[in-house]
Amino acid sequence: MFCKVLRAKIHNATITQTDVDYVGSITIDEDLLRASGIKPNEVVLIADSDNGARFETYVLKGEAGSGIIGVNGAAARLVNKGDRVIIFAHLLMHPDQMDSHEAKVVLVDDHNHITRELWYPSSLEETAPVPH
Repeated sequence: MFCKVLRAKIHNATITQTDVDYVGSITIDEDLLRASGIKPNEVVLIADSDNGARFETYVLKGEAGSGIIGVNGAAARLVNKGDRVIIFAHLLMHPDQMDSHEAKVVLVDDHNHITRELWYPSSLEETAPVPH
């Protein structure tokens, strides 16, 4: 048995562009990918804090320092430029491994620049996010 757990999260990012005619995906600033550990082609869950929409898509690397969070293809109809989103990456792990697991969380400002990095412990022994 495996548990699906949070591996990484980019919190409160702002949608900078949408392109319904693109083949699909979400384009994310390379700096945010490096900080969070999310990789190109990785499948992520997107939650729109403004309208409640949730969808999965895969990641494309955007230009470092650009602040781009661009939703492409059919999913572009689920968000609007300026919407706030949370980008989640998951992994499957055996429950026995969870006490040593920590999820990486990247908080961003209105321009999608990193303001804070945290680690969320998966152990019941830990009570709060931990800055590293």
